[in-house]
Amino acid sequence: MFGWKTLQLFKMWTYECFLILMIVLATELVAVTNEEQRSFIIDYDGNQFLKDGEPFRYISGSIHYFRVPRIYWQDRLDKMKAAGLNAIQTYLPWNEHEPESGQYNFEDNLDVVEFVKLANQTGLLVIIRPGPFIDAERDFGGFPYWLLHDNPDMVLRSGDKSYLQYVYRWWNKVIPTLVPFLYSKGGPIIAFQVENEYGSYACDKNYTKLLRDHLRSLVEIGRASCRERV
Repeated sequence: MFGWKTLQLFKMWTYECFLILMIVLATELVAVTNEEQRSFIIDYDGNQFLKDGEPFRYISGSIHYFRVPRIYWQDRLDKMKAAGLNAIQTYLPWNEHEPESGQYNFEDNLDVVEFVKLANQTGLLVIIRPGPFIDAERDFGGFPYWLLHDNPDMVLRSGDKSYLQYVYRWWNKVIPTLVPFLYSKGGPIIAFQVENEYGSYACDKNYTKLLRDHLRSLVEIGRASCRERV
C-alpha cells in the first residue's frame, strides 16, 4: 500500500505534469489572426480566446475523418452540430497520407480538404492537429513505417535534423492545402495544435518551438499567397 506522503508526492507530480502539458499546448497552439474583421486570437491577459474581438469559448468534439467512410462525413458532422458542439478537432495521420516516402494520398477517405469544407458548410469551426506524432491508437503513433529506414538511430520527437527534415517535408505538403480555409480567410480553421500529449513524454521546449515556428511560417507564407491570388 502507498503511504500518505507517497500519495501526496504523486498528486504533486501529477499536478506539475498537467501544468507543463497545458503550458506546452498553450504555447504551441498557433492561433489564426487577421487585421481585418474576422480574427481568432489568444488573449493571454484575459485567459480567454477572442473571436472577432469578442470573448469566445469553443466546445469541440474529436472526429477522425480517416476512420469514417466519406459517405458518412456529413451525417456525423450534422450529429455533432445537433449535439451542441460549435467546433471539431481532427488529426492528420502522417502514415496514411504518406504511406511510402515521398508518395502522398489525399483521395477518398483521406481528402482532408473536402472534410474541412463540409465542416465549414455545417457551421463548425475546425482545429487541425497535424502531429507529427498523433498517437490516436495508431501503429507507431501515426508515424509512417519507413521513417527509420534510412536512419535507424533517428531520435523521434526531438530536434534531430534527420527526423525534422521528414516532418518539414510532410508539413510542407499538407499545410498549404489547408491555409485557404483559415478562419481569417472565411474558412473554419481557428488553430493548429502541434504534437500530442508531449508533456507526458518529454519536455524539450526547443523541439516544440521548432515545430511551432515552422508551422507558423507555412501559415504566414500561405496567407501571403492567398492575398496575392486575390
